[in-house]
Amino acid sequence: MPRRKRNAGSSSEGTEDSDFSAEHTDSSESDAHAVRNTRLTRSSLRLSRNSQDLKESADHDETPPRTPTGNAPSSESDIDMSSPNVSHDESLAKELSLKESGLAHRPKRRRFHESYNFNMKCPTPGCNSLGHLTGKHERHFSISGCPLYHNLSADECKVKASSRDKHVEERTLSQRQNENRHSARQQAQMERQLRYKEKVTEMRRKRNSVPLKEQKDKYTEHRQTHGSSREPLLENITSDYDLELFRKAQARALDDLEKLRLQGQVTEGGNMIKTILFGRYELDTWYHSPYPEEYARLGRLYMCEFCLKYMKSQTILRRHMAKCVWKHPPGDEVYRKGAISVFEVDGKKNKIYCQNLCLLAKLFLDHKTLYYDVEPFLFYVMTEADNTGCHLVGYFSKEKNSFLNYNVSCILTMPQYMRQGYGKMLIDFSYLLSKVEEKVGSPERPLSDLGLISYRSYWKEVLLHYLYNFQGKEISIKEISQETAVNPVDIVSTLQSLQMLKYWKGKHLILKRQDLIDDWKTKEAKRGSNKTIDPTSLKWSPPKGI
Repeated sequence: MPRRKRNAGSSSEGTEDSDFSAEHTDSSESDAHAVRNTRLTRSSLRLSRNSQDLKESADHDETPPRTPTGNAPSSESDIDMSSPNVSHDESLAKELSLKESGLAHRPKRRRFHESYNFNMKCPTPGCNSLGHLTGKHERHFSISGCPLYHNLSADECKVKASSRDKHVEERTLSQRQNENRHSARQQAQMERQLRYKEKVTEMRRKRNSVPLKEQKDKYTEHRQTHGSSREPLLENITSDYDLELFRKAQARALDDLEKLRLQGQVTEGGNMIKTILFGRYELDTWYHSPYPEEYARLGRLYMCEFCLKYMKSQTILRRHMAKCVWKHPPGDEVYRKGAISVFEVDGKKNKIYCQNLCLLAKLFLDHKTLYYDVEPFLFYVMTEADNTGCHLVGYFSKEKNSFLNYNVSCILTMPQYMRQGYGKMLIDFSYLLSKVEEKVGSPERPLSDLGLISYRSYWKEVLLHYLYNFQGKEISIKEISQETAVNPVDIVSTLQSLQMLKYWKGKHLILKRQDLIDDWKTKEAKRGSNKTIDPTSLKWSPPKGI
């Protein structure tokens, strides 16, 4: 059998490596050669395998074989590195020289962090993006999570987080202990709640008293030094208990937001409108709204408060206001008393206006999903009039044909009119329409947090007002529902929250708690009757054939 030349180990002087001699032609000699050379490095083993695969083609092709990286050996160092006779230190030195010269074709290791985008920075002046208001994260990229903006340090946030966790653990342990006690469980729970109420009352009485002038000087100095780049000082505005309660709610909301961000539902620097210029107000937004991308990426929108058209700049808004002929919402005015009016707007007839209204509402509502499909809905827009026009106060929408008798699909009070009684006026107006329709109504679920608070407060006032005027001895939930147009389920849940519904001898009884009624009557007398709906001012009949 003719001998085949082995070229894998040839050096730059033309010599051959003794380990790759061409004398090994049969398989038994190759096995013996492999046993003798146990000191072969990993790269030389790969070279020997490649040379064995090239035995048949070596007679026809005298070109040197490829190295494991796919390149032919170009220098003496490429060959000597794979030789078994080279010492370990020399091979390491040659590998290092290969890396420096760029001859080693190894894939680059990718380094990334799955949670943070390190190109982002906190917008607060002087902040290094370290720490988080919740105390549970190492970095932040927004003002809401910035400890410096909230006049805290990263270490203080961590201390507060550990204190909150400890309080939660103690409360959980206490609840478990109470669950294990079967006797007088309800009574013990009531006693614990009363003790806690007394404790909170006492803590609120111990509010720190600081001289008024000293407090004002401190707040003024802080505002002049930092301006709007820092949160206003909150100490001594309320009790320490209420301030700590606010901080806990703030940290919990930020923790939920951070979880959404890690899940990819919220991104730093994403398209989100931060503020809107609406009439004479500049409003900070609360949630994302699906405005077109070229508007959402601006971060600030300019809106006409009458036709709700959105624009990109102050100049465009000023030119629009000079030409806009709208001074009130489209549709029919169905209610007017004093400066308050309500307009009924058909989503089918005024589609663009209703779509813009829904996009505006989504900036302040979390659970809203209706943006563009507005045709099956009627919108009732409440306004307050002055010499410049009818200004948007709030609105609610309802389906034209609701199978479940929902009298509200979505409800919103604009932020500048919140906590002034307008929300209850909108709710009362929706139930007034249900009374005219001779139906029992209920809001569509789920309700937003603020919406749920407003409805519970409204149901409480309606029930206490009904019980205050009730003179009979027997009362039924059905009668209350027919009189007030409130759904019986909502009535029962409100009575339970007021502890006015008891189960005794197989029957449910409604307790007339005079203390609650007296408290309601006192507050009602102080509040006055300015923010109420007058049924006689309604000029409306149920729509037919829609």
